[in-house]
Amino acid sequence: MTGATVRVELPAHLRRLAGVEREVTLDVEGAVSPRSVLDALESRYPMLRGTVRDQATQQRRPLVRFFACQQDLSHEPMDTPLPEAVLTGAEPFMIVGAIAGG
Repeated sequence: MTGATVRVELPAHLRRLAGVEREVTLDVEGAVSPRSVLDALESRYPMLRGTVRDQATQQRRPLVRFFACQQDLSHEPMDTPLPEAVLTGAEPFMIVGAIAGG
């Protein structure tokens, strides 16, 4: 499927930075993948550029994780198509701040 309206859940620190609620809705053009969702997110909320992925390499930041449909998508290629339930709006694409330390 190409193009969809995707629900995206953001962690608290990114919600504060963007001035939004827990979930935002984005119109994603073309193939719907983590990359295209992040492109749409950064386009709509430019203050988030560089917070989820490195601006030079476009790779996910180490302490950020992606989830959809109870699956950890963090280590999947950025162009992997998202599950159908995300494309239909039944499930959100979640950006989660990981916790490190002990």
